[in-house]
Amino acid sequence: MKNLFRILVVLFATVNSLSAQNNNLLINAYNRKTTSLNGPWKYIVDPYENGFYNYRYEPFENQSNPGKAAFFTNSKPDNKSDLVEYDFDKMDNILVPGDWNTQKENLYYYEGTVWYKKSFDYDLKDANRAFAYFEASNYQTDVYLNGKKLGRHVGGFTPFNFEITDIVKPQDNFLVVKVDNKRIKDGVPTLNTDWWNYGGITRDIKIIETSKNFIQDYFIQLAPKNNKLIKGYAKLDGEDIANKRVSISIPELKIKKEFTTDDTGQVSFEIDVKKVKYWSVNQPYLYDVTIETAEDKITDKIGFRTIETSGTNILLNGESVFLKGISIHEESPSRHGRGYSKEDAKQLLQWAKELGCNYVRLAHYPHNEHMVRLADQMGILVWEENPVYWTISWDNESTYENAENQLSELITRDKNRASVIIWSMANETPTSEARNSFLNKLAKFTRAKDPTRLISAALEQSSYNGSNTIRTIHDPFAETVDILSFNQYIGWYDGLPEKCSAISWKIDINKPVIISEFGAGAKYGLHGDKEERWTEEYQEDLYLQTLKMLDQIDQLKGISPWILVDFRSPRRVLAEIQEGWNRKGLISEQGEKKKAFFVLKNYYDNKKTE
Repeated sequence: MKNLFRILVVLFATVNSLSAQNNNLLINAYNRKTTSLNGPWKYIVDPYENGFYNYRYEPFENQSNPGKAAFFTNSKPDNKSDLVEYDFDKMDNILVPGDWNTQKENLYYYEGTVWYKKSFDYDLKDANRAFAYFEASNYQTDVYLNGKKLGRHVGGFTPFNFEITDIVKPQDNFLVVKVDNKRIKDGVPTLNTDWWNYGGITRDIKIIETSKNFIQDYFIQLAPKNNKLIKGYAKLDGEDIANKRVSISIPELKIKKEFTTDDTGQVSFEIDVKKVKYWSVNQPYLYDVTIETAEDKITDKIGFRTIETSGTNILLNGESVFLKGISIHEESPSRHGRGYSKEDAKQLLQWAKELGCNYVRLAHYPHNEHMVRLADQMGILVWEENPVYWTISWDNESTYENAENQLSELITRDKNRASVIIWSMANETPTSEARNSFLNKLAKFTRAKDPTRLISAALEQSSYNGSNTIRTIHDPFAETVDILSFNQYIGWYDGLPEKCSAISWKIDINKPVIISEFGAGAKYGLHGDKEERWTEEYQEDLYLQTLKMLDQIDQLKGISPWILVDFRSPRRVLAEIQEGWNRKGLISEQGEKKKAFFVLKNYYDNKKTE
């Protein structure tokens, strides 16, 4: 038994160390040559992980001869006497992308391992390379092609890829993916959350084909303190990438510059510009940008804008802006499972625009790339969040590495999106010395990786000098962030809506304030007195009282109430009201607008943006 425990500890440590390694992530999968692997896949539910471990609980993949029992070998009997206790091809289908919880009734609450298998042909050009690219898979994912391990990824909401150039064949390939969505104490997020733990390959999967030496990464943005200077870098990947010509072209700005890579295949550049149409919420202008080498060419649509703070103001292109926002979970408005399609994203953002928003908070984890691409086009500012939520294992180094890796993958993917203005480090994390050290280290990493955006987090609030009616922010991490943000639920978890009239805030730190959450639950169509919980009238009154209260905060520069649409949560079990849904949405899961929706819309319609 002790030996088994040691094996499990070593395996878990290995998992976490592997999860922090993804330095070759390809960006801009939108505009590369791709082949979709979406559609029906075969699947096997494996709660005991029989297809991964032998009877000694040793991973088959670590054995020199794993045998046919390992599911990733996709084995078939050689003769009628051969014993193989699984057959992918005889199993049911499941759709990818998609969560298994809402596709299969018997997997609704399932947490554990599911194996996926897809057979395909692929004709790779001799001079090219190929990568299996996953937009996301929740939570721990082991990937095998034709029986060979490609790698492991930990984290449920960020992209990852593995090279398959030397393994993929013209015919009869089989891709086997082990997905395990079990919640773990040292994970990111940890065991306890307030959203549904959707399992599976939840976003697109594709093969990206590149040239032998290709443009892997690039960063092209305005310099933070100089709106007449475009700064950035481009990074090549391959065996022959030193001293190579890289051109940056923006035809509308009459820019075509050439640079030469260093010994590592990277080039940094600065380009002076005279007249730029700055991206803004009223004019979300995007330029066609081309990065090109002798072997590769990639295009993107990029907006140029500056975002900074000055005292208590948030400045977009040097002008003060008030963030009229809403928080959003990544659930499909039509399928009621994990959202993944462009149509899902468009519906959510259109509802936000109808509400009068110029800003959305994507909670509590990275959403799919469609959201930020569409926000670029629609003129919506975006807060993106790392899933450091509630009570993370602050002292565990592998937990920090996991959090940093997920944030790194998010920044790598979205750093060229003009709409993204805030990287959020965490949500509602109780203060402690270990927590403060964890978050400060994360913020330092973020600023080094992307100095062009603001940093925030949903901070802790407290009473001011023991007062029952005056609140403040007394959170050490407030000294680090650019924007002071906090969640408050006066009138729902703290008294009734009438309490709002007695509360005020005294904040001594000279920074802008965003109320990252407030709200109340209401079931659509349930009506009654405004003091009766769960009625639309209660939620409506709370919004009326809360907005009056918040307008008294001098430093207030934005709000993102909780939340746009009702979403699934296992924590919410009240019969006839919740039934597995968090009811704080302004819109029901069926798309029906509650009375509070129109209260907030009226507030935004009459609120000056600047």
